[in-house]
Order: sequence, then structure tokens, then C-alpha cells
Amino acid sequence: MTGLFFDEALLPEGWANNVRLEIAAGRIVALESGSRPAVGDERHRIGLPGLCNVHSHAFQRGMAGLAEIRSTTADNFWTWRELMYRFVERMTPEDIEAIAAQAYVDMLEAGFTRVGEFHYVHHDASGTPYRDIAELAGRIVAASQSTGIALTLLPVFYAHAGFGGRAPEPLQRRFVNDIDRFARLMEESRRLLSGDPSAVVGIAPHSLRAVTPDELAAILPFAQGGPIHIHVSEQTREVEDCLAWSGARPVQWLLDHAPVDHHWCLIHATHTTADELRGMAGAGAVAGLCPVTEANLGDGIFDVQAYLAHGGRFGVGTDSNILIGPTEELRQLEYAQRLLRRARNVVAVEISVSTGRALYDHALAGGAVALGLESTGLRVGAFADIVTLDRSHIALAGRSADAILDSWIFAGGRAALVDCVWTGGRKVVTKGRHRDADAIASRFRHRLERLLAA
Repeated sequence: MTGLFFDEALLPEGWANNVRLEIAAGRIVALESGSRPAVGDERHRIGLPGLCNVHSHAFQRGMAGLAEIRSTTADNFWTWRELMYRFVERMTPEDIEAIAAQAYVDMLEAGFTRVGEFHYVHHDASGTPYRDIAELAGRIVAASQSTGIALTLLPVFYAHAGFGGRAPEPLQRRFVNDIDRFARLMEESRRLLSGDPSAVVGIAPHSLRAVTPDELAAILPFAQGGPIHIHVSEQTREVEDCLAWSGARPVQWLLDHAPVDHHWCLIHATHTTADELRGMAGAGAVAGLCPVTEANLGDGIFDVQAYLAHGGRFGVGTDSNILIGPTEELRQLEYAQRLLRRARNVVAVEISVSTGRALYDHALAGGAVALGLESTGLRVGAFADIVTLDRSHIALAGRSADAILDSWIFAGGRAALVDCVWTGGRKVVTKGRHRDADAIASRFRHRLERLLAA
């Protein structure tokens, strides 16, 4: 049994003072506010529930900053994708594990406690499956277990290069499976995580570009009641191609032809109509927003205000991992809305509501649903995924309650503010540093130097 005591903590019902909780078998088993510390309790000033990172391609952490040179007169998402494909060609299983571990350390040190890994690199550089179909999924699992981040593994089904079942391109060969091989991948992925009570396994049809309607219907049962994630409507060209193929926009096609419900997380959904936003919200789907990546790739801006007006839910993810941190994603999300509407405090739709608190509450609740958690937050029965902030940081001087979140998100540097992090009751970050940060960084550096010299 582990006891923690917080001077103030964010509970599901709001901020509370003098909060004591007990942890056993990875979960919070007792919690009381207005309490006193017990002998042996670890004491902290500010306690927060850890956030879920709903969408990550961990391997892309290795190419962060390497695609910022203009390649054509029309540099865009599609030209960036070609650079990413060439980076993927060179990676070994050892590279993928080392890069993923570094990405997960970065997430933990920033305040993410669980990651949804949208895992689509499956085969060797020639496109030949490894003897173990889940070789690379195993590398993701190893990286999560060595760093301590909780994992929702989302193996990706990828079969085509475009709408209508177009044959995959040569540079996509490491991603491609047929349905039978994907079934084996799912079986092995579940086996890999069978001993981890905090792990969740779902599925990820990559996109409507990469999956035909028949294939989508065939793989949905593999989710077994878990999360279903899909890229959708990220680019205007994608919308145009979907219209040409089906006569419908991507989100509308899904709403009309797939059993979209609360298990579904629609990643990006950037270019959506008012009717599509209403339909997503009504179905209970979560919008998986990745504001930093969406800005970096020039995707566009999701209309959060309209979506929330319909009761929609969202979570945030780090996608390409160009920059990792919940505050970065939440700040970019709000600032994009301000630029779009030429207004301030957009996500806080009610008067006198803190924008930081509104962002955090939405990301906490939506992220938990998207990654298949039954409960989240600082409450009895939830996994003990906890973040503390450094009260001595100048950004928090004189702040309390919601002003803590406003200052952390909009006025603080994440590395200096996050103090300690627990996942499943295990303390993995102390004084802002992961327990194995140096060793993991050393492996990452060695692998990147070899990879980029090739």
C-alpha cells in the first residue's frame, strides 16, 4: 500500500484541499479530502490526474525537425509523407524500440500517463513479414513496459494506397497486411499484453484510403469491444477523393456505413461540415485532435467550438511527435481557435469558466473514452495515473485551483513544471526526470546517429 498526500488536488468534483489517497495493485483504493497525512505518506503540493495521449506514431519521434526544408513549390502533407516513408525504409526493430522508448519518456516527463499507439509499421524493409508477425508490435510493448507508460495498442490494418482499393505503393510495403495476417497480428498483440492489467488492445483501420468497405466490415470484430481508431478528413484532397469515389465526404461515409459509437475515435476529422460534427457528437465518437502536428503539416483547424456545442468529446494526441506534451497540444488547440474566430477563451464556452480547466477536463474525459478506460481521474477504482506540479515554479506563484491549469498551459514551460509522475501506481518521474532517462537517451542517440548516417 502506498500513501500520497496533496495540499490541493483536482478531483472529479473539482479542486479539493488536503487530499490523501492510497494505492494498491496499481489502482486508487482509498481517497479522502480534508484529511491529514499518515506516517510514511509521500507529500506533494499539487496533484492532477494524468492525461491520455490518444494518437502517437512513436517512430516519427526520430525524424522530428528533419522535414523543415522546403522540398517543392507546393510543400504540403503529401510531400512530408514521402520523406516519412523514406525514413521508415531504414529502421530496424532495434531502432523502433529505442525511438519509441525515447518518445514515451518525453510523454511521461511532460505529463501524459497513457499512450494510444497507432502502430502501422509491421514488416521488414522489403515488406516481408518477420517470422513473428508481431515482432514490431512487441518492440512497442517493450518500450512501453521499460518506460512505464500505460499502453493502448492499436495495430493498424493498411491494405491500399487510395480509395476504391488502389494497390499499395512500394514505399508502403512495410505497412500492408491482408485480413488473415491481420487476424494473426491481433492475436499475437493480445498475447503480448496478456500479463499487463492496465493494457488495452484495440484496432485501427488506417483510413478510408487504405481500407475497402468489405475489409472494414471484416476487421471490426477484431476490436472485441475495444477502441476503434481511424484517420479521417485530415486533408482537403482526401475529402475530394472520397467524394469522387463514393459521393460522400469521409466522416459522413463512416456515419452512414459503419457502426460508429463511443468506441470510435476519429483522428483529426479536420475538414468536417456542421452536419458531420453533429453526427459525430450524436454517435458518441471522440475526436482525436493533434493540434501541434496538424499545424506542422498544414492540415487545417478542427471547429472545436461547433463540436462542443453539439455535446462532442475530444482527446489530444501527439501524432508525429514533432513536439511532445499535453500543454503544447492544449495551448495550440485553443490558440488555433482564437485565430480562426478572432476571439479569446473559445473552448471555455461558459462565462467565468477557466479555459485551462475546460481544456483539461475535455482532454481527460475524452482521452479516457478513446483509449478504452472504464474510469479515470483521481477517484477510487481508477488506475493511479497521477501528475504533480512543482509549486515553487515562478509560473505558479500565488496561483490556486483553476489558475494552476491556466498558468501551466499558457504561461509555463512543461519540463520545469512537471515534478513527479505515477502510472499504475509506479513512480516513473521524479523532479521532472524519468528514472531511466539517461540510459534511454543514450540508446536513442546511438540509434539515430546510425540511422541518419545510413
